[in-house]
Amino acid sequence: MTKKEYYLSIIIPVYNEEENVTLLTKTIDDALKGESYQIIYIDDFSTDNTKQVIKSLKHPHLYLVELKKNYGQSLALAAGIEFATGKYIVTMDGDMQNDPHDILKMVKNAEEGDWDVVTGFREKRKDNFLKTIPSKIANFIIRKATNLNLRDQGCALKVFTSETAKEINLYGEMHRFINLMAYLNGATIKEMNVNHYPRKFGKSKYGLERTFKVINDLFLIIFKRKHLQKPMYFFGNIGLTFFSIGMLINIYLLIVKFILGEEIGDRPLLLLGVLLVLVGIQFLTMGILADLLMRTYYESQDKKPYKVKRVFNSQEDES
Repeated sequence: MTKKEYYLSIIIPVYNEEENVTLLTKTIDDALKGESYQIIYIDDFSTDNTKQVIKSLKHPHLYLVELKKNYGQSLALAAGIEFATGKYIVTMDGDMQNDPHDILKMVKNAEEGDWDVVTGFREKRKDNFLKTIPSKIANFIIRKATNLNLRDQGCALKVFTSETAKEINLYGEMHRFINLMAYLNGATIKEMNVNHYPRKFGKSKYGLERTFKVINDLFLIIFKRKHLQKPMYFFGNIGLTFFSIGMLINIYLLIVKFILGEEIGDRPLLLLGVLLVLVGIQFLTMGILADLLMRTYYESQDKKPYKVKRVFNSQEDES
């Protein structure tokens, strides 16, 4: 089946949102009247009637992507992005908290400013503290650990150029850091105020247990940003530090043993010195292995460790 190309692809992962999808579809139609767009619902193995309700809408530009099991929002978004054919790809939640009337403003901002990503900032967020507190902590950590100074990483309403969206590899809980991942791929990002409404129907899928997943994924992203191409510098520096401290301890104990003539066999410091030397060697070995794996990753797939945004030539540009 040949896919029709659109100006906008609206990607909406849904899980048990049967009460929202009809109203959300109508609101999108009202907001994008006269535009070329497709609505892509990705059903993440809902246990209610979400799929049936979507199928009953009989919308000419509505597509339903059904997943075989519950994969989570990141992989649902990945499936939608792969299917999308729009020049601009828009992501949003299916709980009616995002405002579709913000979409065209964001797209216009992207076009006029030549931005790769325009992301929403929920200045007046309508969520409870179980969602806002972990989000604020994550936003703070990202701002301090990277050069990406965004106030609201967690807003689902975003506009991407198609090329930018399709370069992003989503897994785990990485959808929460999709802005950061795009930024690490070289994307230019603009943040703008958007509306945010309280949930009227259904239940929030967010719980505190996700906070730990988010923190782990955040550490992974930060590691990839700083050490992906040369992991030896990360593991090697740690290994050299431990190894050096261990060797200094052992040299000190050798002096105590052979020059001062004192017994060292029952000293805890001896155990610590030997342990630090062994741990240092392990980290150095991990660094070498990680470096070899990264070389294999790039060379086996003919990948380049750099990305070119565009090539300019004055003569070709004039023609």
